[in-house]
Amino acid sequence: MEGKTRAQGSQELLDWLGLKLIPGVGSVTFARLVEAFGSPGAALGAPLAALEALPRLRPQVARAVHRQAWESDPQEQLERLDKLGGRLLIQSDPDYPPFLAGIHAPPPLLYLLGDLAPCHEGGVAVVGSRAMSPYGRRLAAELGRDVARHGVSLVSGLARGVDAVAHAGALEAGGHSVGVLGCGLDVVYPRENRELIARMAAQGAVVSEFPLGAQPVAANFPVRNRVISGLSRAVVVVEAGLKSGSLITARHALEQGREVFAVPGPVGSATSAGSNQLIKEGARLLTSSRDLFEPGALPPGPGPGAPRPMEPGELSPAEAELLELVGPEPQHIDQIGRASGLAPGELATLLLNLVLAERVVELPGKLYVLNL
Repeated sequence: MEGKTRAQGSQELLDWLGLKLIPGVGSVTFARLVEAFGSPGAALGAPLAALEALPRLRPQVARAVHRQAWESDPQEQLERLDKLGGRLLIQSDPDYPPFLAGIHAPPPLLYLLGDLAPCHEGGVAVVGSRAMSPYGRRLAAELGRDVARHGVSLVSGLARGVDAVAHAGALEAGGHSVGVLGCGLDVVYPRENRELIARMAAQGAVVSEFPLGAQPVAANFPVRNRVISGLSRAVVVVEAGLKSGSLITARHALEQGREVFAVPGPVGSATSAGSNQLIKEGARLLTSSRDLFEPGALPPGPGPGAPRPMEPGELSPAEAELLELVGPEPQHIDQIGRASGLAPGELATLLLNLVLAERVVELPGKLYVLNL
């Protein structure tokens, strides 16, 4: 334990964590600061004038970096993580999952309980409705077990419903399962998953990009969904409504060059409307795990034909077009949707991308405003 504690307190880890804990430094700004100055430590020690000269770095963020005005003390975070039995995984660490490292603006660091190594070849994400039907419960459990029996890591979000059932199925089959949290590792959410989280930390892995103590606020979950797909070779949507976060995970998967499968449901069923829509849009139909593991169904990984990860802050044409509709005054998502003509799922995904690119700020109540 002594060696682990020394490693956790190394200056490199403190620099990475310290830069990420500064308000306004998201994944994109973090990458741009490291690119400009060479390392997190160099960015933290940079002259204020050099920070202020960096394009699109807001003056208040430049001053916060210069003052090292982090939200919580990095050393304290590392000590608390060590007491939990966890570790901090930074992007330069060889243990950082290569699939995740290849996405656009990956998390600079992950808080980790357990072992992520079995997921390095890419897992299979199984996601879906919190209010699942008996049909969805049966399929989620079967998929969890079958993914584990094929020696593939099962990835999901540790939410109620499909996520938790799929995780439990994988563990019961003796497999490896990764849960991606939308809160700090020390925050048990939902509370009924306390035992499941403990089992996963021992038999698989639980990860979060959010600092210890971070609460499960609504804005965190769409952000964590890109990590679920980023750790995976394929995403399976079991049951999902038209406004389900699972659709955001699926659209991130497509952007990241992953395969997307969807389980069909009864016509008129609210819990299957989203997954049925995905099939209409071209997702592969899945009726059993045999569809998932037939030859050629699972891609070996992002290859030459996969979408090119964008540079930090780079926007796609669709994102750039939507950005023009977001103004300096807060607008509700419905207002932006009417002006854009986009379907709700596509609109939500594009707005999230703009938030992740730090070009737009999401305010409470589904309000969006330019990040000036």
